[in-house]
Amino acid sequence: MRRIDDFREIIDNYEVVFFDAFGVLKNYGGLVPGIERTFAYLEESGKEYYIVTNDASRSPTQLAESYHRKGLTAITADRVISSGMLTKEYLDLKVDDGIVAYLGTEDSAHYIESEGLHTLPVSAINEENFDKVNALVFLDDEGFDWCNDLNKAVNLLRRRTIPAIVANTDFAYPVTVNEIAVAIGGIAAMLETIVGKKFIRFGKPDSQMFMFAYDLIREYRPITKPEIVMVGDTLQTDILGGNKFGLDTVLVLSGNTLPADAHNRMVSTGIVPTYICDSAVIK
Repeated sequence: MRRIDDFREIIDNYEVVFFDAFGVLKNYGGLVPGIERTFAYLEESGKEYYIVTNDASRSPTQLAESYHRKGLTAITADRVISSGMLTKEYLDLKVDDGIVAYLGTEDSAHYIESEGLHTLPVSAINEENFDKVNALVFLDDEGFDWCNDLNKAVNLLRRRTIPAIVANTDFAYPVTVNEIAVAIGGIAAMLETIVGKKFIRFGKPDSQMFMFAYDLIREYRPITKPEIVMVGDTLQTDILGGNKFGLDTVLVLSGNTLPADAHNRMVSTGIVPTYICDSAVIK
């Protein structure tokens, strides 16, 4: 592991940069201060970049627009690669008809709309349509009643032999400097234990997320793994996933991993990035 003082050095050494979103580009207060300089330098240097995120709460277009509203216009929809995209691909290939029930917001549900399938929130599932549910998708931690709808989801999975798909594997996310909130991946893990069934997961640290992004780039240009670097704030998702796929990785200390905890977390988990840097902001 090597300590990097200026993120500019990372950009100079790679052709493509994969960024995590929350904790790297933005946080609970908005954009990470100065991150616009990083994207201006990427454009100036002719380097490619993608946002590789476990956020399945909104479509790539909606996610890009959220950056635009904050003043970062360099991120366009075609630069966003979300775990929700893999979820939709799975549904297109594996679920032919019927209802796809979901836990999440209406915005997140637009992500998984597919021809021949009808998406419904878990709250709308009842005895009349129960037998038509052919998949359950965990999309977002908002948009549903945590008591009634989680109980309904548990009983749906107990009574129906259907795939349960976790579109966002994150267990938690920070809401302030000192506090976190339970993410949909954490909810899914709880229900998985209760029903005793194995869920299908998309998103970091799964290598499929990185293969999806890698294949997308190789469709229009030659690229090798040593030319790509993954930048993230979480050892167990961003860094582990990048390492497993064979990419160099950068742990930034602007999000989930606090400077005071970084060394102990690396020792306890055994997950070590290629580089460590205070943030993805160039100086």
